[in-house]
Amino acid sequence: MMKTRVFGAIFIALLTIVVLLTTCGLKIKEVQPDRDGGGQESCRCVFTSPPMPDSLSFMQEVVPLDRFEVYENLEREILVNANFHSQTIRLIKLAPRYFSIIDPILESEGVPSDFRYLAVAESNLNPKAYSPSGAAGIWQFMKGTAAEYGLEVNVEVDERYHIEKATRAACKYLKEGYLKYGSWSLVAAAYNAGHGAIEKQMERQGACNYYDLLLAEETERYVFRILSLKLILEDPARYGFQIAEKEKYPLLKTRKVEVTGPISDWAAFAREYGITYKTLKYYNPWLRETVLANKNGKSYFIEIPR
Repeated sequence: MMKTRVFGAIFIALLTIVVLLTTCGLKIKEVQPDRDGGGQESCRCVFTSPPMPDSLSFMQEVVPLDRFEVYENLEREILVNANFHSQTIRLIKLAPRYFSIIDPILESEGVPSDFRYLAVAESNLNPKAYSPSGAAGIWQFMKGTAAEYGLEVNVEVDERYHIEKATRAACKYLKEGYLKYGSWSLVAAAYNAGHGAIEKQMERQGACNYYDLLLAEETERYVFRILSLKLILEDPARYGFQIAEKEKYPLLKTRKVEVTGPISDWAAFAREYGITYKTLKYYNPWLRETVLANKNGKSYFIEIPR
């Protein structure tokens, strides 16, 4: 029993050392001299500041890194995301899958590609994300806003969870914001705070540049979080993330099946195509019930894995 306890304690100690070493920013092995002239090997971890860009363009606008508060706000968010290892590794792995859907839509809608990182900040690229406030999907639309921008939301269908349709709705919202402000950075801030809050502060402070506005901390950090995610996801190795291409999650290849009438049982529908109900819902999270009434004969396109 004593030997078991000793070996158990040794194992836990070794495991703790391994965890500490693997989470440190830099591992250095050094030899400490003892009184007899010999050496005793030890390890220590050294934490350093994250690499910062000399210049940065974001959403077709120059980020004024020469201003100390801008530089420090960006560094804070890089520190947070570069050291949130588990979440950031997952984002690096997920990014190719969802950017392959989002990017072509942004391009076709004339929205800067950097807005892909707004989706990352909103939902961590989780198409089924749901916030305590009721925002849903990869772009985190509220029900009212979703309906305003053409998304169907009811007990059977919730297109906030439809990546393609939600991305097009987000593009419409973003472009409307750009017509108001003429600045994509302000548009990004408004996505978090709302147009009313941004316009109120612009009028109150007499400023029309995002970096000149004093905003609520959440909104101020929001844009810098998007910036930090852009830097890390564009060059993960620079921030210590060694993720091989083969380790990233594969793209999901599907074919579309059109449905124009009611479906009495989605599970039976799934079996007709050789898949499970679980798989059907994974590829089509916007289907919220086990049936579809579809009284008006609307066309829906169901993703079926190839």
